[in-house]
Amino acid sequence: MTVPMPTFAPVDEQLTYLKKGAAEIIREADLRAKLEKSRATGKPLRVKLGMDPTAPDLHLGHTVVLRKLKHFQDLGHTVIFLIGDFTGMIGDPTGRSATRPPLTREQVEQNAETYKAQVFKILDPQKTVIDFNRRWMGAFTADDFVRLLAKYTVSQLLEREDFHKRFQEEKPISMHELLYPLVQGYDSVALEADVELGGTDQKFNLLVGRELQRAYGQESQVVLTTPILEGLDGVQKMSKSLGNAIGIHEPPLEMYGKLMSISDEMMWRYYELLTDVQVAEIEKMKREAHPMQAKKDLSRRIVADFHGPEAATKAGEDWAKQFQKDEVPENVEEVPVKFEDVVPVPVSDIEWVGDRIVLGKYQGIRLDRLLVKCGLAGSGTDASRKIKESAVRVSYPPDTLLELDARSILLPVDTLPAKLLLRVGKRMKIAIVHR
Repeated sequence: MTVPMPTFAPVDEQLTYLKKGAAEIIREADLRAKLEKSRATGKPLRVKLGMDPTAPDLHLGHTVVLRKLKHFQDLGHTVIFLIGDFTGMIGDPTGRSATRPPLTREQVEQNAETYKAQVFKILDPQKTVIDFNRRWMGAFTADDFVRLLAKYTVSQLLEREDFHKRFQEEKPISMHELLYPLVQGYDSVALEADVELGGTDQKFNLLVGRELQRAYGQESQVVLTTPILEGLDGVQKMSKSLGNAIGIHEPPLEMYGKLMSISDEMMWRYYELLTDVQVAEIEKMKREAHPMQAKKDLSRRIVADFHGPEAATKAGEDWAKQFQKDEVPENVEEVPVKFEDVVPVPVSDIEWVGDRIVLGKYQGIRLDRLLVKCGLAGSGTDASRKIKESAVRVSYPPDTLLELDARSILLPVDTLPAKLLLRVGKRMKIAIVHR
């Protein structure tokens, strides 16, 4: 029985889809040639994306490159999601000013299991190859490592910006860190990758893969990099540590509300990097759609990707109740906050406010710190700015809380735990302040 050849879209059509949201393609001419050969022979390209399981949870910033991998999958190519269970134990030195502490084998294995579940929120599990680089690196002998190391020079490695900077500043560079780009590059050799994807911060490592493939007698892979996604503040890269991230496991309403809080300008970047909407359709929306409706559509699409269409619809309805009708929706996230973690203002520092304060019965807490603890501000400075701009609203039962100043609020000491409804722009959370 003859198996029919796969049918691939015209090359120009494929390139338009693949270039959407791409930062750089090295080299585009090579990618075109590979796509033409693939279409002529009916053989799909082998497209690789590697991620080290260094943290258990992914946020939308991580999904930018995953979605580009999905675009190759949509076009019929073979996509390989490579979990770096070996490289994860080395620690990627990218962007680091000091040696990254290596993960234990147990940590890597635990995180790898959660990664497998999370990537299938975007990729088709039936069409995705999941692999682990320990499969070949674990079998590497001392002879294999000598041959690998012989194919690259120390001066080439020190051309890498972060290594070069640390060397110039006489900061230590551990020998195992120098191995990282070589091992990542060898992954492309082991998988015979036609294309490798990564963020712009991974460019050096991806180019090492091109060179190692040539050194091992293979055709060099094409490198396609994707931008680093800005977080909710629209300035710094999305990061949980900066408090500007949207986790892919966050509740639907929380995710929807965060997306509705981004600027209109940032909305189009999110359309480009976080959806499968074609460039022509995005340009049409820019011309014809009302920004509010376009943002609702963006929020619905992204929530649906991770929680399903019904949850996305419900989140949109709840958000409308919350902000368009000024009602409090169901299932607003409650965040427990320890009283001592919001930097109590000493009672002795509290001044009388009108005639309602009885000194000693009230305790002050810092509103800016409370916003940070609840994830409604990325930092104390960010919180202070939002307070100054009058973007923060605090709702509470009557006669139980008073404002002391712009950054502090007062709670009666005998009312803890206290439930405070915090609104920052279009986002809402309930803080449960407890001892």
